[in-house]
Amino acid sequence: MTEARLRTFVALADTGSVRAAALRLYVTESAVSAAVSALTRDLGVPLVRRVGRGVRLTPAGTVYAGYARQVLGLLEEGRSAARGAADPGRGPLRLAAVTTAADQILPELLASFRTRWPDVELNLEVGPRRQVWSSLAAHEADLVLAGRPPADAAATVLATRPNELVVVGSPDVADGFSAARTPWVMREPGSGTRASADAYLAEREVAPPRLVLGSNGAVIAGAAAGLGVALVSRDAVGAELAAGRLVVIEMPGMPLDRPWHAVAGAAPTPTTLLFVRHLLDAPGWTAPQAASEAPARAGSTGAPTGGRG
Repeated sequence: MTEARLRTFVALADTGSVRAAALRLYVTESAVSAAVSALTRDLGVPLVRRVGRGVRLTPAGTVYAGYARQVLGLLEEGRSAARGAADPGRGPLRLAAVTTAADQILPELLASFRTRWPDVELNLEVGPRRQVWSSLAAHEADLVLAGRPPADAAATVLATRPNELVVVGSPDVADGFSAARTPWVMREPGSGTRASADAYLAEREVAPPRLVLGSNGAVIAGAAAGLGVALVSRDAVGAELAAGRLVVIEMPGMPLDRPWHAVAGAAPTPTTLLFVRHLLDAPGWTAPQAASEAPARAGSTGAPTGGRG
């Protein structure tokens, strides 16, 4: 059972075909088949079955794929920790961020961090809330920037930053706004902002028309174009508010307080802590108090102090 075989099996699980897995890994299709066959012999249970021209994981294969991802993530995390321990300024850093954080929070942070630490190997994954927390759980990300982590996550909150969710619309839509009749422009299911919007409307027992758009930028553009109102981070619409293309619509219980969290696994790598120290120098970011953050994680909070270095 080798690392190469595990990577091959995960590629097959992700793509659903031997051909696609081979293309992803730059190997032959026969090499993919041989690796999966070897794993099947090692485990003594079938991992895949053929469906048409593709393959589908068996129940055993689905379970094993989850463990394989964690093993591969741990191996990569171990390499990152070792290289970072030797020289944090030359280690790798795997970031994962929800869309709004990637669009509005990270660009300036990454630019200033790269200026100071140009030899750090940065990799950024952008996705919905469910995806980024899954990446952290599978050890595929060193640091996540998102909202509050799931209550059962084995995670360490290292820094927080205020974030307000507000309801916005074009001036014309705002003039005729009705909580029950005005359409709401929303992100896709799985987005943290979408979940907040759904919960808010359900709490007030209103069911306005919904228009689902595929990205944060599309939601903001749709609201500015007059398609309806949207619940968004104030960080994401600063330019539109300043220009008058959007206005904040006052509603009961608004704005919603949904702070940004910078979250690592149970043992942050030295390069991760280097980035967090840089983060804590930026406006608005603070190290959390252990007592206030205790409910947000499944263990203790371990935030580095501020300052450069």
